Amino acid sequence: MASDIALSPAPTYHRPRWVLPIIVFAQFACTSLWFAGNAVLPDLLPDLLPDAWLRSASLGEMVSAVQLGFIVGTLVFGLLRLADRVAPARLFLLCAVAGSLTNAGLLLPGPTPVVVLGLRFATGLCLAGIYPVGMKIAADYYERGLGRALGYLVGALVLGTALPHLLRLLAADVEWKAVVLATSGLALAGGVLLWALVPNGPYRRPGARLQLGTAWQVFRERPFRRAALGYFGHMWELYTFWAFVPMLLVTHARLHPESGPFGPGWAFGLIAAGAPACVAGGYLAQRFGSLRTARAALAVSGACCLLSPLLLALPRPAFGVAVLVWGMAVVADSPQFSALVAQRAPATATGTALTLVTCLGFALTIVSLQSFAALQGHADARYLFLLLAPGPLLGLLATRTARPQNADDSRR
Repeated sequence: MASDIALSPAPTYHRPRWVLPIIVFAQFACTSLWFAGNAVLPDLLPDLLPDAWLRSASLGEMVSAVQLGFIVGTLVFGLLRLADRVAPARLFLLCAVAGSLTNAGLLLPGPTPVVVLGLRFATGLCLAGIYPVGMKIAADYYERGLGRALGYLVGALVLGTALPHLLRLLAADVEWKAVVLATSGLALAGGVLLWALVPNGPYRRPGARLQLGTAWQVFRERPFRRAALGYFGHMWELYTFWAFVPMLLVTHARLHPESGPFGPGWAFGLIAAGAPACVAGGYLAQRFGSLRTARAALAVSGACCLLSPLLLALPRPAFGVAVLVWGMAVVADSPQFSALVAQRAPATATGTALTLVTCLGFALTIVSLQSFAALQGHADARYLFLLLAPGPLLGLLATRTARPQNADDSRR
């Protein structure tokens, strides 16, 4: 298998120390278009767009527009194999520039609902050249130690996901136009910085000429397919858990009225806890391998899903500790599964493999989110989080007989 062949740069090569921090910052800066913008715009758009349709049904659709744009973008990028055929730093820059412009387009005077949703969809398309391409750039620099590198990378993304809950505390004092300009400027700075300071990595292998049919051939390799299935199981749980953390806290407060409601900082803290967990998981992967580390985190989060009715019955201190562990475990496996996908893909199709797996994983989150939302009005809230358990369980089953590619698939 092509991914089993050792690909090493010249012995004199020394990776600059600033490479990983620059990639991490650029990833966080550019994904702020997705998470930070969506956090404040739904609260502020009623003043921007007095249209009654937008105020009601369309606020939720704005978030879905970005998600759909990302899914379509990753599918197109994957089929065209752009992440392997184009210099990834250049592709990252182009998408960062385009994304900052589509985000800033919200400042145009008198936009219609169709224009706003179109701009958010276009932003999602641009993010398809940022998140998976950032992982591809990291893979080009880390033949080994990739699990640790992606731990930092996904940790930055987790902070970007948690940031909206913090911004909700600050949005009352922030002019919405300043937020739009800040996120657009941040994304532009991240793209330029990465393009200027992070050239092609020493492990990059440019892809062959365009052949649409070959994009899916990576799934024929059993080790790669198992890693992808583990990632899909993880994704079934992750975004639905993040989306409904506030509901989890409200449910506990309702069951324990003597403790009072949870402050808005709780949701931020529970999601943000995943950032150091991703970093810690990267270091654990250096010792135990990415596969074992990912499976351990998946087992813990799966157990939390199964025990969720009991967790909600605990008093607040014990409940707080339990959901903090859940918030850490639910995402700690993400960088390790991404590392496994990158390592088990053919060397000339790493970017394509990461892009397609990310596309399918995010498409699966739509099914999970919609299923959870559909059951909200028909099931007791104490039992709703059991719906997330099949993801980790199936992920564990898919990877149970998988063997690491070598003694330590992420050590350097």
